[in-house]
Parts: sequence; structure tokens; C-alpha cells
Amino acid sequence: MKYLLNLCLAVVTSGLVAAQNLTDISLKWKNSDKQETSISSETGNLYNQLSHHGPAVENEWMGLRIYFDYKCAIDVYNKTNVRLELAEAQWYPTPEQQQNGWGADQYKVSNTVGLGGVRLWDGEDVIYLEPVRKRTARVVKEATISYMEMLSEGVPYKGDSIDILMRVTVFSGIREAKVESFALCNKPVQFLTGINYHKDTQTKQGDNYICTWGVHPEDVAAFQLAIGAGIIYNPDDFEQVKKSEKEYQLISKPAKYLKTWISSASERDQDLNSMEKFIEYLESF
Repeated sequence: MKYLLNLCLAVVTSGLVAAQNLTDISLKWKNSDKQETSISSETGNLYNQLSHHGPAVENEWMGLRIYFDYKCAIDVYNKTNVRLELAEAQWYPTPEQQQNGWGADQYKVSNTVGLGGVRLWDGEDVIYLEPVRKRTARVVKEATISYMEMLSEGVPYKGDSIDILMRVTVFSGIREAKVESFALCNKPVQFLTGINYHKDTQTKQGDNYICTWGVHPEDVAAFQLAIGAGIIYNPDDFEQVKKSEKEYQLISKPAKYLKTWISSASERDQDLNSMEKFIEYLESF
């Protein structure tokens, strides 16, 4: 697969890339400049207390964040230039910056999984990772990658209390991000992930991917752009794919580990600036 070739190339060239690591992390309390490596809460909800509502990572093509609340959804910061922006933009660049080529928060999650967020399935209903005994966000930056984690402890599931770990990894020189889910318990669980969409977005389901393209009803960006989002997965890992009113839901087979890949683009992207190009890219994965 293309991503395996890219990963091998990244390893071979790591000596060169390490000098210009094109990934970054961010985890801060609101109105603070101090970067934290880990933040925990027994309530499980620090959505309004943290800068950009939770941990964030980026590579040169996109930024991603996990909401620090019951949603555990993944949101996207779309870029128009291939570069790092998170440290200066703090997820919300000014209108002037956006006019001059900076990215923006174009993606609208609402109460969905967003792009590849993680929940559970009990056979009949979606189970949010809530309530919890404790929730912890962590960010790590290494030589050629960065990742963020969200650990939800004490989640009620099928009469038991389990811990679920989400990890999102971005790579220098690789457009896609990897989303991993770990069930830290004795028995396998059914994970639920997916991708959301809106009335003005087009959708397409391929053999191993689902993508959307169009304008999101976002009110944070200075101006709206058509954006693309895609989740790539192994069909053998899932027992069902459902299209609900607001999102595609991928329900896994019983497992203790699940992996998907996610990516995004926009009409101002230098390469993937249309749905056709974005689909071609996803189908080469």
C-alpha cells in the first residue's frame, strides 16, 4: 500500500527529516502560553478550560484536535499552504492572516464523531466514552512524528467498567494521520468510528474509504471553503457500515485494537483541490 511505502521512505530519510520535523503538538490551558505534556480531569470535561478545546497535533498539511469531553471527536484545521501554523495561529488565525494564506477551522463536528473520532457500540446503541472516572490528554513530539492521546478511564460498557485509549499520530512527509483505539480491558469491545457530513457536502463510499467534499456550516472561519475529508479503513475489521442522518458509522468486529487513517484537503490545496482529485488520492491508498 502507498502508506507503507511512504512510511519506509520516512524511515530511510529520517536523518534528513529530523532536522526539519514538520509536525507539532499543542496542549495548553486557555489563556496560557505554557505547553503541557499531560492534563487530567476526574469530570472528563475540560472543553471550555483548554485552548482549542483539547490536545492538538499537526503536520504540514493539516491540524487535528480531540475534544476533551464526552464526544471524543476529531476536528480538522484545514491549510492552504504546506507548513506548520499551530504554534502561532493557536487554531484560530485572525481574518487578516486567513486572507494572507493561513488555514482556518473550516470543519464542523457538532455532536458527531467528526473525522475518525472513537466511541463504542453495545449491539444496539452508540456508547459515548462518558461518564468516566478520569480523562487524560497527552501530547508527544518525537524525531519525525507527533501524536496526541486521550485516555478515558472507567467507561461503563455492557455491565463492566473499561478504559479506552485513543491515539492520533501525524508524520513528517506523510499526508495521512493514523488513528488507533485500544480497549484496555479483558474482553474485546466493538468500537464505533466514522466520518460526518452536512447537507451541502457530497459523499462517496469506496471499497476501503468514505469521503466527503463541500462547504461545512462553520461560523469560526473568516470565509468558507469547500473542504474534503476521508477515512480509510480495512473492511475486514468492521461488521457494519451505516449511513445515519449526520455521519457514516463504522462498527467494528469485537476487538481490543482498531486502526484507521484520516486525511483532509480543501479547494485551496496545492494538489487536492477538487473532489475528483481527492477521491483519486484516497483510491491510491
